[in-house]
Amino acid sequence: MLTDPESPIDKLVHAATDVESSEFGIEVAKKYPNFYTSIGFHPEEEENVPDDWEAQLEELYKKACVTGRLVAVGEIGLDYHYEGFNKNRQIRLFEEQVRFAIRMSLPVIVHCRDATQDCMEILKKYQPRGVMHCFSGSAETALEVVGLGMYVGFTGSLAFKNNKKGRAVMAAVPTDRILFETDCPYMAPPPYRGKRCESYMIEEVARVAGEIKGIDPQKMIDITNENACRLFGIK
Repeated sequence: MLTDPESPIDKLVHAATDVESSEFGIEVAKKYPNFYTSIGFHPEEEENVPDDWEAQLEELYKKACVTGRLVAVGEIGLDYHYEGFNKNRQIRLFEEQVRFAIRMSLPVIVHCRDATQDCMEILKKYQPRGVMHCFSGSAETALEVVGLGMYVGFTGSLAFKNNKKGRAVMAAVPTDRILFETDCPYMAPPPYRGKRCESYMIEEVARVAGEIKGIDPQKMIDITNENACRLFGIK
């Protein structure tokens, strides 16, 4: 249980991807005081998003606000990785959700894969608060993200032996703009490869990040915890 005093999990932020996962987060947030949630439509859902998605987002917002633990709009963004995507539809879906987040004074959780230029153009245009989650871009792009006042999210992929780009990004990003995440169920770090990525595995991400930054791993966890609470308005 998340409320178990023996649990290593202090607080948890659930990232929604569609109506179903948004509803799930809302219901769980009602039960556990250290469970926080988001609402939103993932770019890979663009074909399945209902025509009245904007009205549904508004309704989800109203439901989530009742819990007192709605902290973000996301996971939203752009994903051009797979064939057959509708670029214009994805851009509209992303742009309108960013506008919604700003209107509701909420940060965004941004997914960006193989769409850096378009994603950054939208972020520069609106300059929302938020995090570029599971960041896989260059150190230069990461610094652009930080320059917009956003955070950079690191997963278990940081600990992959051949992930030189990820380590360069970690070295470049200021500690007060770093977040750790699971991207559950993906991105489990060594030595847990092949397993469902769980929150306790973040310790391995912190260990590698600490080596790069020259900071004690526990201190890295403390810093990123403070960063997350600051971004999401968690006390």
